Amino acid sequence: MPERIKIIPNECPKSDCSKIVEMMDKREIQKALAFHKSFPQYAETPLVRLDALAARIGVKGVYVKDESHRFGLNAFKVLGASYAMGKYIAELTGSDISEMTYERLASKELRDRIGQVTFFTATDGNHGRGVAWAAGKLGQKAVVYMPAGSSEARLENIRAEGAEASVIEGNYDDAVRMAARESAKIPGSVVVQDTAWEGYEQIPAWIMQGYGTLAAEAERQMKDNNARPTHIFVQAGVGSLAGAIQGYFASAYGKECPSFTVMEPDAANCLFRSAEAKEYKTVGGEMRTILAGLACGEPNTISWEILKNHTEFFASCPEWVTAKGMRILSCPLRGDGRIISGESGAVGMGMLVTLTGDGHYDGIRERMGLDENSVVLLFSTEGNTDPEKYRDIVWDGEYPSGKN
Repeated sequence: MPERIKIIPNECPKSDCSKIVEMMDKREIQKALAFHKSFPQYAETPLVRLDALAARIGVKGVYVKDESHRFGLNAFKVLGASYAMGKYIAELTGSDISEMTYERLASKELRDRIGQVTFFTATDGNHGRGVAWAAGKLGQKAVVYMPAGSSEARLENIRAEGAEASVIEGNYDDAVRMAARESAKIPGSVVVQDTAWEGYEQIPAWIMQGYGTLAAEAERQMKDNNARPTHIFVQAGVGSLAGAIQGYFASAYGKECPSFTVMEPDAANCLFRSAEAKEYKTVGGEMRTILAGLACGEPNTISWEILKNHTEFFASCPEWVTAKGMRILSCPLRGDGRIISGESGAVGMGMLVTLTGDGHYDGIRERMGLDENSVVLLFSTEGNTDPEKYRDIVWDGEYPSGKN
């Protein structure tokens, strides 16, 4: 029998995070959406409706936002990186972000005015590629550090975008600290990181607002389907995406906000442990997990404030959960669309199908209110970003779930 998913209700003491949630309100996110729409590479990513799956698992609807189509980069991360870089350059020039269109950012006139900017970052893959891509498009420089054990394919994808990229000895959080140290040595450089700590909060907040683009797209696409989510499952590393989506929907829907569940891998479950302890906690060590994009041990302090006040459940998931999700999405039921989802993108699908099909979870499923009236929104945050690992899991059945 496989190791079980651990799920706990959020019993953290509540605090006033209204000011933080306000940064994710629709007016702010419309600025990010307009910024992204100015890029010639912009196209709204699809929201895939899985009616046959919904009928099979006994819910009213299942919708998956497929971020594998984002800017040709196979992942959502570029939304946050590009917006933060745009906001940073806007501040350098004393401009408003509304003036920072792609055309202006990429112009020789602007480059001559601000000179060479070096953007430092740490990544497990997708964020670094987004920073590298945006820096390349804007004629600027990117330096990227990756933790030990990072995929060679992801490293080469970042280098292919023109960045200086290397794998360090240490985990993701060590790479973050290295990026900060090295940036401090270089005049005209800045760290673009989606995790926040004391004294480093503005850029992570901008990154979260950039992620708001996909939340705004998803909300409108749901309306186009005459649907409204009752449950949202979002995976988390440092929690920036989860906090951004939670913040957006909390701002948009208030007391009628959908039930929100945050999922992490067992090996890097800093938010789960924080919720369990009812206070901010970190996770150390190697954090080896196939969910490479989620292998983070220190929660984003801004996101944690949103999540501890608004999330209803936290889940810590064994590796088989996302492997199961990848196989389900890659082999849909008749009539449903196919989604190519990577390791960090499919954990929500694996968890949803397990919750609705395994009697062991009946109690928590009932507590979640997950039933025939539920409309579930999931986010497949990356496509096939590591082809060898994808084949190991989908073709060869690595990390089997077994019969639950």
